[in-house]
Amino acid sequence: MLWVIRLKLGERFGWDDQEPGPQRPTLRDRLPADLRAGPSGPDHHSLSFTPLYLTDDEWAAEIINRTVHGVLHLGWVCDRPGRYHGQLAVYAKPNGPFGTAYMAAITPFRHLIVYPAMTRQIARAWRAPA
Repeated sequence: MLWVIRLKLGERFGWDDQEPGPQRPTLRDRLPADLRAGPSGPDHHSLSFTPLYLTDDEWAAEIINRTVHGVLHLGWVCDRPGRYHGQLAVYAKPNGPFGTAYMAAITPFRHLIVYPAMTRQIARAWRAPA
């Protein structure tokens, strides 16, 4: 429900309009040459993220809008030979005073509602029979 509310507010107030430009350049232009020359990976328009790069064991995408400049990173991490686990990281940097205020305003919701609910959902899926 919180996500739907946030999407509707973002649509209404234009918070999610993509804003790359001189003040908010894309990270793709600053990648090392080998990553920049390689594939950028799947483009999921429904996620509002723009792919940055894709390797055999990593994928990264970014979002630039009025509230944040963020990066979503997915990767396989080697535990020992032949054993890997998936890892997801999201890095977010507020964009300007509005972005800073927005991130401060949503912090309690993230820590008290969103993260615990996500953790419970992941735990249920993990424990469910295959």
